[in-house]
Amino acid sequence: MAKPIVAIVGRPNVGKSTLFNKIVGKRLSIVEDTPGVTRDRVFGDGEWCGKAFSLVDTGGIEPASKDVLLTQMREQAQLAIDAASAIIFVTDIRSGVTATDAEVGAMLQKSGLPVVLCVNKCDSIGAPPAEFYEFYNLGLGDPVMVSSVHGHGTGDLLDRVCENLPQQQAGEEEGDVIKVAVIGKPNVGKSSLVNRVSGENRCIVSDMAGTTRDAVDTTIENEFGVFTFIDTAGLRRKSKVEDSVEYYSNLRAEMAVERADVCLVLIDGTVGFTEQDSKVAGIAHEAGKACIVCVNKWDAVEKDGRTMQEMRKQLDQDFSFMSYAPILFISAKTGQRLDKLFGLIQSTAANHAMRVTTGMLNDILAQATARVQPPTDKGKRLKIYYMTQASTKPPTFVCFVNDHELFHFSYQRYLENRIRETFGLEGTPIRMVVRERGEQK
Repeated sequence: MAKPIVAIVGRPNVGKSTLFNKIVGKRLSIVEDTPGVTRDRVFGDGEWCGKAFSLVDTGGIEPASKDVLLTQMREQAQLAIDAASAIIFVTDIRSGVTATDAEVGAMLQKSGLPVVLCVNKCDSIGAPPAEFYEFYNLGLGDPVMVSSVHGHGTGDLLDRVCENLPQQQAGEEEGDVIKVAVIGKPNVGKSSLVNRVSGENRCIVSDMAGTTRDAVDTTIENEFGVFTFIDTAGLRRKSKVEDSVEYYSNLRAEMAVERADVCLVLIDGTVGFTEQDSKVAGIAHEAGKACIVCVNKWDAVEKDGRTMQEMRKQLDQDFSFMSYAPILFISAKTGQRLDKLFGLIQSTAANHAMRVTTGMLNDILAQATARVQPPTDKGKRLKIYYMTQASTKPPTFVCFVNDHELFHFSYQRYLENRIRETFGLEGTPIRMVVRERGEQK
């Protein structure tokens, strides 16, 4: 990649995510005064003195812990270190140098990468306190005083980081990247799917619901193009959200839907459709995103010759509000039918961004109105003067009429169906806006 990678590492609760958010200038990583909030690697873009780099926030490293989740968090941090060009090692002046800091410092020295030692939570301006000099014992050179909350010292920190970054090489110009949000209720296999398609353990996978908290981006390039998969936290009912970390996880998942081009709505094939699946899909539908319904864990479903056909028929009824969404039966565990997924994402994204000329639209309109006359009310007939496409993502069509009250939703649905018959538009919703002639907005 053209951009060098800078990894932020350290033990839990020293302020890594706060520093990450301060440098990237956005609240991408969840910040909470609880150890272990960040679990997966969270990526963001940073720039300082004309140098651009990718910043990676990692979960807190506990070298001696045998806990399964903490072990996987440690592995995620190690993956970030392996891919990095430079490392920011964050410590906490309030607790001083701990045994864990010393172990993490020794691990970083073995990596052979340039390490910038950041002493965080130095909130007062002026001469360094006496405790600051203790951090020289880590043997990582001159520490930098920083307050990630207030922003003090971040400039000095980034100066030191940029000194250690390699010169950027002019990379090839990036083509259109398709952003794919993987959404669903907890424990349907979202992280497993992202790991399978990326070919690496990018996201922590556990049977425990709620393992993923941040929205984690993974870029994949193959013969179909370049895709950014966004793994999101499982969306639960608001009444079931118990703490602020989960509240922000849900918020991050909804933000991921907003910036996505295509949403993969994952449901658990062993459980079938639930009311929460409908609500999750509704978020993507209301946002006007292209959608694909993926029935995961299909390998674990007991099947006969008609199982898939019957379930597809049932899902067509359950997702009747988004009948445009194709349904794909997959298994993130075995990779079943994932070869079809990228082609489907690509065609769905193309449909979502499709633009139709006004001339073609009005040819379809003339044929449709000749086949089925527009409705009348009290002797007054609806006249549709012309139709034009106003925008894409989703395709939005404006109809100019004599009286918008005569434009019944059933006739609107009929016109939508005629447009879909002609252009396909599988996977994307269509928006229809009705204007009376003479209206400016």
